[in-house]
Amino acid sequence: MDTITPTMTANDDRDAFSALLQRHAGIVFKIAGSYAHGPEDRADLAQDIAAQLWHAWPKYDPARSVTTWMYRIALNVAISHLRHRQLRQRHDALPLDEILHDVADGNAVDPENEQGVRLLRDFIARQPPLDRALLLLYLEDRSQREIAEILGITESNVSTKIGRMKQRIRDAFR
Repeated sequence: MDTITPTMTANDDRDAFSALLQRHAGIVFKIAGSYAHGPEDRADLAQDIAAQLWHAWPKYDPARSVTTWMYRIALNVAISHLRHRQLRQRHDALPLDEILHDVADGNAVDPENEQGVRLLRDFIARQPPLDRALLLLYLEDRSQREIAEILGITESNVSTKIGRMKQRIRDAFR
């Protein structure tokens, strides 16, 4: 867990935030890649997430996990972004441009697994925003406690949702 110490000047505060954002940029890009389509939309969402993180920065509690704090804010911004876009476009499907560990980290997909990845991407794209966030965090190997904290739900709710999601995946790929 990162530890952040109180800063004395606005420049120090900006530098600390900038360093934190650089160190954990993968969170921002992973969320933006999962909730936005097209390079411009992803860039806009990543910028919105970074701006919201900056606005929330003065209220960050150093006793808490910085990654949990960042995920929570990023997911809230992404879900809000998704809702606004859906209202404008009036359609349900949202293609995901990055998926799973390798794809989200910029690694190429094994050609033998390409169809499976495409099917899973389509499945994830059809999920409601909260379930999509849950899947993303689960695939990141986040603990149920951390997922619960990020999403603002109970650990038992996380466990139940994961179990149901696994069953829906099994049913979808039979």
